[in-house]
Amino acid sequence: MAGRSAVGFLLVAALLGFLQTSSSFQVKDPSGKLCLSANFSMNFTVELDTKSKQNVTFTLPSDAHVIKNASSCGIKLTSEEILTVGFGKGHSLNMTFENKDKSLYVVSALGFKFNLTDSSLFPNSSGELTEVKKGSDIQADLNTKYLCHSSKSITAGKVSVLLSNVAVEAYITNDTLSKKETICSEDKGSTVRPVITTHLSPTHTPSTTIVTTASVPPSVKPDVGRYSVNGSSGMCLLASMGLQLNLTYSTQNKTVSSKVLNISPNATSSGKCDNITVTLNLTSGSTKISLTFAQNSSTEKYFLHGILVNADLPSEATEKSISVVNNSLNALKATIGKSYKCVAEEIIQVSDKASINIYNVQVQAFKVAGYKFGAVEECQLDENNMLIPIVVGAALAGLVLIVLIAYLIGRKRSHAGYQTI
Repeated sequence: MAGRSAVGFLLVAALLGFLQTSSSFQVKDPSGKLCLSANFSMNFTVELDTKSKQNVTFTLPSDAHVIKNASSCGIKLTSEEILTVGFGKGHSLNMTFENKDKSLYVVSALGFKFNLTDSSLFPNSSGELTEVKKGSDIQADLNTKYLCHSSKSITAGKVSVLLSNVAVEAYITNDTLSKKETICSEDKGSTVRPVITTHLSPTHTPSTTIVTTASVPPSVKPDVGRYSVNGSSGMCLLASMGLQLNLTYSTQNKTVSSKVLNISPNATSSGKCDNITVTLNLTSGSTKISLTFAQNSSTEKYFLHGILVNADLPSEATEKSISVVNNSLNALKATIGKSYKCVAEEIIQVSDKASINIYNVQVQAFKVAGYKFGAVEECQLDENNMLIPIVVGAALAGLVLIVLIAYLIGRKRSHAGYQTI
């Protein structure tokens, strides 16, 4: 019986180890005191410049480690704290933390560097090295630990990252992790959305206090609208999605606030069909959003290439309105003739002042036949959300089967020394 209990314990331990995929990292100062601690899971997708434009997907491997000479602690809360993690053959990721007004810390930049000559990870790649940087919405009060189990999708150039199971703390005092926690809004369903601070340049450093407000609670998802664009040759775009606009602005009392707007599904729509671009224009009150899709004929792919946002700001803002544009996006990508679909929320950064949340999206650009969506290509977020319960279910089923077999074998042995009279 004791033997079977030991077997069961080992099986449970192995199962928990299998399900735990987070990696832990620490940065210490020259005296050996802890200043930064991070625990997270990362799943990467990198688009390669090959003849077939293939994507390579992989998780942060077990050999990931802190690069000490590239990591650093802040000096008396006045400088950046940097975590640099290396893995594989010359690959690395970088997190830069900043202290804002001695009240909170933020991850002001995420950087990723990949050695594309590593054929074991990037077969048939023609590139040598790729490096990208991206801002994030990770922020927490000083002397608290930032926790977020929910998945965050981050896209920078040809690199997409799925970040989850995050537990980080920067500017640690007295060599001791805080017992207090800052829970991300995705986990707690908060009615206040944190300000998104994406730095477009290394010199961009706001000097104002960050305060958060919201005109629409983030838990109230926008209604799904259905839109289309027609040209001289017929329909060139069909879309079904819910849109939410997040605006960040400076106020007259030297604070930074945010405003969340749900775009009405009855928004006025128009558009334009060209040979290489398709544009959808949406007008909801004084808010205008333009989504431009482009196609790559060599790869037979289309993608969201540009976003233009024009919106009025509240009276407390230092400016009356906001107008931003980003024409370097690579989102909502699918094969021409097929539709892109994603049930999970996707956050697309337009600038450090605006981002768009897209819910329950299904879109098809350029080649739309019969005024209906073509075959579906699902987003990575949905695939991962489906994969996790499948893996957990399969692992549990395997555990139950092994325990049952062990029980039957043990029962058979317990009767081996007896005979019927």
